[in-house]
This record gives sequence, C-alpha cells and structure tokens, in this order.
Amino acid sequence: MTADPHLPPREPSIMGLLAEVIGGFTRLTRGELALARAEAREGLQHSLRAAIRIAVAAVLGLVALHVLAGAAVAALVALGLGPVWSALAVGLALLLLAVIFLQTGLGLWRRQGILHWPRRRAQALRQDLAAVAEGLGARDFATEGLRHDPSQRPH
Repeated sequence: MTADPHLPPREPSIMGLLAEVIGGFTRLTRGELALARAEAREGLQHSLRAAIRIAVAAVLGLVALHVLAGAAVAALVALGLGPVWSALAVGLALLLLAVIFLQTGLGLWRRQGILHWPRRRAQALRQDLAAVAEGLGARDFATEGLRHDPSQRPH
C-alpha cells in the first residue's frame, strides 16, 4: 500500500517512534556485544601466543644460565681454583645478583604503591559502603557491616 501523494504525510505515533528507538537500540547493543566478543577472542588468542613465547624464552634463558654457570665454574677450575670453591664462588655471585634484582624490583613496586593496593582498595570499598549506607540512613552497617563476626546473628 503506497501513500497518496495528495494527502499530507501521516505523523508517526508515539508508540511507533518508541518501538523504532527500542529496536534501533537493541540492534546497536547486539552489534556492539558481537564486536566486543570478537575483539576479546582475538585479544585472548594474541595474549596466549605471547604467553607461550614468553614461557619458552624463560625456559631457554634458565637453561642458558645453567650452562653459563657451569662454564664459569670450569673456567675457575682451569685457573687453578678447586672445583668446590669454584662452584661456591659462582653460586654466591649469582645469589648476590638475584638478591640485588629482587630488592630493586620490590623497590619499584613500593614506589608505585603496588604492594599497598589491596589495603587501599579495601579502604576505598569501606568508604563507598559508608557513603551508600549513610544515604540509606544505616550508619552502623557502614562501619560495622564489613567486619564479619560469626557470633552475631541478624535480628
């Protein structure tokens, strides 16, 4: 059925417009969700490939370190130091390097506040709950509700 060109166009009803808006929103949402799923799947595949390569590199690096440590021990033995003392010297040197790297890594975390993250997140959560509880008029819940005491039963 075609509209008569001599009649003025009929204005769409509010319900029709609302149905169009809801339909368009639904299509848009479905499209966005499909795109997000595809992007997540692709990102996961790339991350998995990268993680496998990093794991292989770590294993090869450890093997290389063992070989280099053995070569360092052999070099010290060839220079006249006993085998036990050579192994001890190389082991202590590697242990010292490990401690230095550990301390500098932990220092970086401390400076960035990563080690304090769980405590800060818990404090922020308490503040958020307190604000919500205050808005609801339940101040006791905000301060005491986060501390779970199994001996207390709800009234």
